[in-house]
Amino acid sequence: MDLECASQETVKQGLLARGWPPIKGFSKHVKTKVLEFFSLLIKLGQDDPRRVVHSLKAGLALTLVSLFYYYQPLYKSFGVSAMWAVITVVVVFEFSVGATLGKGVNRGLATLLAGGLAVAAHQLANLSGRIGEPIVLGIFVFLQAAVSTFVRFCPQIKARYDYGLLIFILTFSLISISGFRDDEVLELVHKRLLTVLIGGSTCVIISVLVFPVWAGQDLHNLIASNMEKLGIFLEGFGDEYFKMPEDGESKEDRPFLQGYKSVLDSKTNEDALANFARWEPRHGRFQFRHPWKQYLKIGALTRKCAYRIESLNGHLYADIQAKREIRSKIQETCTTMSMESGKALKELSMAIKTMVKPLAADIHIENSKSSVKNLDTLLKSGLWDDETDLLEVVPVATVASLLIDVVTCTAEIAESVNELATMLKFEVVEPTVSPEKPETGQPKIGIS
Repeated sequence: MDLECASQETVKQGLLARGWPPIKGFSKHVKTKVLEFFSLLIKLGQDDPRRVVHSLKAGLALTLVSLFYYYQPLYKSFGVSAMWAVITVVVVFEFSVGATLGKGVNRGLATLLAGGLAVAAHQLANLSGRIGEPIVLGIFVFLQAAVSTFVRFCPQIKARYDYGLLIFILTFSLISISGFRDDEVLELVHKRLLTVLIGGSTCVIISVLVFPVWAGQDLHNLIASNMEKLGIFLEGFGDEYFKMPEDGESKEDRPFLQGYKSVLDSKTNEDALANFARWEPRHGRFQFRHPWKQYLKIGALTRKCAYRIESLNGHLYADIQAKREIRSKIQETCTTMSMESGKALKELSMAIKTMVKPLAADIHIENSKSSVKNLDTLLKSGLWDDETDLLEVVPVATVASLLIDVVTCTAEIAESVNELATMLKFEVVEPTVSPEKPETGQPKIGIS
């Protein structure tokens, strides 16, 4: 008997020994995932503290509208309809003032219009008798849903009023259907509209008065930041490209050469911010009818330049590199083109940030155009003899061609920024750089 008990105890210990490591490993895995999750939350808050503030603002808005349920006199006035105020806060409250205001206006107007049309449809349906009423209501619901859904495909409507049309379809259908079973349809519409307005107003007031986040300001800063990133790349590209590997550290160790990549995918963000900014009231330096479309134009030209820079970046890490003696023949001219274009973009970025006319940028652009003419003259003079391997010349010629495109793009960006400066009457400040063109080390040529 003792032997049997000892044997059973041994089996239990063996099972426990085999089962414990997986349990311990799983517990450790869960602990690691939880720590990673909280680390991610901390990083999100550190990257943009406004996210923490927005979360607190959303909690405050929900708490205020919840008083319709907590406070008995308010609950007696609105009843279960008070829930629409809570739902409105949840779906309307957004990160920026423009997004919140846009959604709030869409929801309020859609509820008002849909409620009025639903009451009219209900009255018309009543005239057809008890048998014909559901048929008439069904036809109205079908027509408004079909027409509204089709209108949502229109790009201009979808950009600004898609949410409003969605709420219009929902509200009209709910009130029409509810009105068939409830004769107090006017009271239903009144409570629904009032609670939606209260919820939307709460969102807008808190969004505007408590640490507001302006979409227009974010778009303004984003456009300026994107140009600055391109400028940083171009300022360093010339030295990095013409530097041979043995001259220093690896090019992969230069993070400033990768900052431009975020510009390539910025279109969606720019379009969204511009759409939200159109809803915002006047704030700071931004008028109600601020020329946000001009910002989008500048953003599009900046991305066009970024695509050229993406190609230039590919030549930094290309497997086939030209020899030093081939590069050196156009090194100084190309470096000047890249450097001056980079300085021009940084000046344009600073001009937008400070709302000052970019006079200094024009000087750098003229310098880069002068270098383009110098390069053209050098190429026509025949830099390479007939014995030069064409495969070694092509990469250098491609880089030179891309830099010429970059100079052209920079000039286009400058023109658009000057248009914006004229629209907004940017302040005029004399440039601090000398208008003298830098020496390029190339032969002097007349510029027609």
